Amino acid sequence: MELLALAVAPGAAIMLYIYLKDKHEREPLGLLLTSFVLGVFSAFITVALSEIVNALVTTKEPDEVSTFVEAFFKVALIEEFSKFVFVRFVLYPNKNFNEPYDGIIYAVMVSMGFATLENVLYVFDSGWVTGIVRMFTAVPAHATFAIMMGYFLGKAKFTHSRMLYFSLVGLLIAAFFHGTYDYFLMIAEVKKEWTGVWVFAFISLIVGLVLSRNAIRLHQKDSPFISQKTPVEQQPGPPGNQDINLP
Repeated sequence: MELLALAVAPGAAIMLYIYLKDKHEREPLGLLLTSFVLGVFSAFITVALSEIVNALVTTKEPDEVSTFVEAFFKVALIEEFSKFVFVRFVLYPNKNFNEPYDGIIYAVMVSMGFATLENVLYVFDSGWVTGIVRMFTAVPAHATFAIMMGYFLGKAKFTHSRMLYFSLVGLLIAAFFHGTYDYFLMIAEVKKEWTGVWVFAFISLIVGLVLSRNAIRLHQKDSPFISQKTPVEQQPGPPGNQDINLP
C-alpha cells in the first residue's frame, strides 16, 4: 500500500493543482474522472501501437541515430498520439469544453491517467528510490507535455479557421518535448555517461515547466467567463459630485 501511495501521489498532486488553477468555470468532477480513466486506456493503445511499429521498423545497435528514432517516434509520438486521440475526439466535442483552459485540464487528466499507471508499474518493479526520482522527473514531465498539447487544443477549439493546424501543432509540440526528454536519458544509458548527458534532459524539463506555467496563465486570461466590471470612471458618482449643465 505504501508503494501504491508513492506511485499515485505525484499524479494526484498535479491533477489537484491543475484543477485549482481552473478559476472561472470548473469542470464536472465526473468528467475529470472519466478523462483520467481514458488516460489509463491510452496506455493500452500505446502498447498495441508500439507492437505494430516495432514489427515494421527495426533499429540497429543503439547509437545516436537509432536512439533518436526510438525516443521521438517509437516512444514519444506513439504515447502522445494515444493520449491525443482521447482528448481531441472524445473530450474536445463535449459541451463542458467551453473555454481555452479546458484544453489544458482535460489533456492533463488524460496524461495523468497514463503516467499514474506507468508509475505504478515502475515503482512496484523497482521500489522506493525509483518512485521518489520519478516523482520529480517523469510524472511532472508528462504533465508539461500535456499542458503544451492542451494549450494548442484550447486554441484550436476557439479559433475555428485554424482548428486542424493548432490540433496538429499541439500533438507535435508534446511529442517533441517528450522525445527530447527521453532522448537524452536514453543516450546517457547507452553511453553510460550519467554525469553529463542527463543534464540536458533536466534542462528540457525545466524549459517545459516554464512554458507550461506561461500557457496556464495565458489561457486563464482568455476565459470568456471572466466578469467584465464597469470601469470606475464610467460608474455614476455620488449625487453631490455630478456635473450640472447650465443653460
